[in-house]
Amino acid sequence: MTPDEFRAAGGELIEWIAQYMETVESRRISPDVKPGEVMAGLPQEAPEEPEPFSAIVADLNDIIMPGVTHWQSPGWFAYFPANSSGPGILGDLVSSGLGQQGMLWATSPAATELEMLVVDWLVDLLGLPAGWKTAGPGGGVIQMSASDSTHTALVVARHRKRSVAAAADMVAYTSSQAHSSIEKGANVAGYGHVRLIAVDGEYAMRPGDLESAIATDRAAGLTPAFIGSAVGTTGTTAVDPVRGIGDIARREGVWHHVDAAYAGSAMICEEFRHHQDGLELVDSYTFNPHKWMFTNFDCNVFYVADREPLIDAMSITPPYLRNRVSDSGDVIDYRDWHVPLGRRFRALKLWFVLRSYGAAGIRHHIREHVRLARWLEARIAADDRLEIVAPTPFALVSFRHTAGNDATAALAEAINASGHSYITASLLDDVSFIRVSIGQTSTTERHVKRLWDLIAGEA
Repeated sequence: MTPDEFRAAGGELIEWIAQYMETVESRRISPDVKPGEVMAGLPQEAPEEPEPFSAIVADLNDIIMPGVTHWQSPGWFAYFPANSSGPGILGDLVSSGLGQQGMLWATSPAATELEMLVVDWLVDLLGLPAGWKTAGPGGGVIQMSASDSTHTALVVARHRKRSVAAAADMVAYTSSQAHSSIEKGANVAGYGHVRLIAVDGEYAMRPGDLESAIATDRAAGLTPAFIGSAVGTTGTTAVDPVRGIGDIARREGVWHHVDAAYAGSAMICEEFRHHQDGLELVDSYTFNPHKWMFTNFDCNVFYVADREPLIDAMSITPPYLRNRVSDSGDVIDYRDWHVPLGRRFRALKLWFVLRSYGAAGIRHHIREHVRLARWLEARIAADDRLEIVAPTPFALVSFRHTAGNDATAALAEAINASGHSYITASLLDDVSFIRVSIGQTSTTERHVKRLWDLIAGEA
């Protein structure tokens, strides 16, 4: 493809994406396809000869698009948002065009230094501890997902205890409501034990139960190594008591990691920062701008209070990665901050978004999503057929039908069958409930009211 051919095809695709943005609301959110149907519509062998770009776009329209789930629909209330935005798309386009491999400062100084800048910006914007800036003992790095960051924290915690215990004798602790990535990461990292700590009536971890579990494990000759707490659990956005857990972690000498994958973006609004009280006590922290900060997937930020244990666990330097600047110690080589060696120029799209929206624009959208969630929560609470099952500290509303699990499941199916609204059903202690996550980039009051009319009509 020559530059002129690229220019023509690129213009066509930018128009295609713009039209998608304009029409996504009118599309059925969940595709009506059977397993294998998309593959069956395409050749089973790769083409031997080049094909015209027009043929590729035709198959995109006719075969791929009918099998796409429309996460960018304003009626998307499922899971958590995976937000796209115009600035994020354009930043991703530039990143792809430049094709940077930012594993070392020397392999792309701009990729490293822009990343340092934007993660430092976020320390100030989110009210995080100042020592987490790259000028301090800690620092931040952009990873693919919160799961990657959690797995990294588990490896660092294991590495820190390697001189006193084998991994098989180490214990990781987290809430029974925590994201499954903690248990998965502990298994991958070779931890011998994972303890799921009981929660209170608002589904937050009980510090007393954590303390008791640690004491029991120490008495059994095991080594507590990692504690994971959450600011906004996946199930209900419950908030663990970070300060209380942090005090225990400090006393016990255990690595404390905070997962704020979804709710971390809300901290750009000062009124939510009480939920993260105690961050100065934690060892690592992660959140996803690709969830609620309008930055296209994938874009996760991982912070450590002290970068030395992280680099000690992750750094291996073969001769082909040695260079004068890295050896000087004057630069950050982000390949030492996570498991993969290779890394994309993800900072570009985050930089595009932060500059295009401004902090004020992001605050506006987050506050509006929270306002709409509380409006919906009030309607549900006032309806005798429905009941709220968990608090709404951010923009996730959790509710059920009072007639029981079957009625709740039927209501969830009716919502998703509408085509214009989509939610996620889940379970709490064998009780079915419905999660409504309000936060898609283009969701407005009109879309939430349409969802409420559907709920009220089907209940």
